[in-house]
Amino acid sequence: MFHVVLTILHVAICLFLIVVVLLQSAKAADLAGAFGGMGSQTVFGPRGTTTFLSKATTVAASLFMVTSLALAISSHTAAAGAGSVLRNRRAPAPVIQKSNPAQKSAPAGSATKK
Repeated sequence: MFHVVLTILHVAICLFLIVVVLLQSAKAADLAGAFGGMGSQTVFGPRGTTTFLSKATTVAASLFMVTSLALAISSHTAAAGAGSVLRNRRAPAPVIQKSNPAQKSAPAGSATKK
């Protein structure tokens, strides 16, 4: 039950993260940004104020990583309790062929001709 709820939460966070990232505008979305010209002399480009979307992206990415780790740990512990697939396999029952008393088998070297 916990694994199912965690999976649904993980997918919901993933979809939210996709939407939030697609709604953001690029930092250098103008024509000068395409050719490497940044508006400031900073190393990583101009840094504006953090918006609601950038904070939401940070929170969603953090939650996505946490749920990913939780799913990995829960699936590992669930698989460890199940044991080996080959260990739980049953051996097939032996097939016993009953001989028909009406048919008698001929000796190995003889062949009947009609």
